[in-house]
Amino acid sequence: MSEALGRIGPPVLRVEDVHKYYDLGETRVHALRGVSAEVERGGFVAIMGASGSGKSTLMNILGCLDRPTSGRYLLDGTDVSQLDKRTLAAIRNRKLGFVFQGFNLLARTTALENTVLPTLYTPIDQLERKRRAADALALVGLANRADHYPSQMSGGQQQRVAIARALVNGPSVLLADEPTGNLDSRTSVEIMEVFQELNDKGLTVVMVTHESEIAQFAKRVIVFRDGRIRKDDPVRERPRAHDTLGLLPALDD
Repeated sequence: MSEALGRIGPPVLRVEDVHKYYDLGETRVHALRGVSAEVERGGFVAIMGASGSGKSTLMNILGCLDRPTSGRYLLDGTDVSQLDKRTLAAIRNRKLGFVFQGFNLLARTTALENTVLPTLYTPIDQLERKRRAADALALVGLANRADHYPSQMSGGQQQRVAIARALVNGPSVLLADEPTGNLDSRTSVEIMEVFQELNDKGLTVVMVTHESEIAQFAKRVIVFRDGRIRKDDPVRERPRAHDTLGLLPALDD
């Protein structure tokens, strides 16, 4: 029986009976145990679970950073489970955007230059690269910070640059791994506001978080335990981040 991660439109991500194990000497560690799941196009899914539950392993597979030991993974209808590394790298750059807990920005590079980086692997000219990067920064509210360096920006602004960088190639899916882990409460909600606005525009978002308060901004919450999906529920009373910000005290930038 399929364990669905979302039910909004045609699935953009789908895993079928996926197992993943690692052999550590004489010990075999099972990270995923027969997971069948899908993320529908336009979904916003939060994945939760304790350390070692399998959530990060699933995210690595969804991001084409790891392969299942057995089972299939379909991205936009294409089985990518057994593709070679070069092909997977091209698919990652074209279809997937990544946001991490650490912003991973180059310190001596401006916001615009950081955002441009993923386009260096695409066959477009320099003018188009800059245009796409400027558009991505505008999308996350940082059009006026394009020439600023990371040291001149707050943590929330740096994460927005990281989101812009993830968006610059027009991905089908945004994969976010603990995107608010290094941020204070108000800034975390501000980042969720960006995610909700992007999702409202049709972008599919899959986010790993350990914070239940952050997970509630998604449309669906999945809980992993022992390599299996143990809970899969829609968010019944989903808050809007914009409204929540009005209830929180302002912080000095």
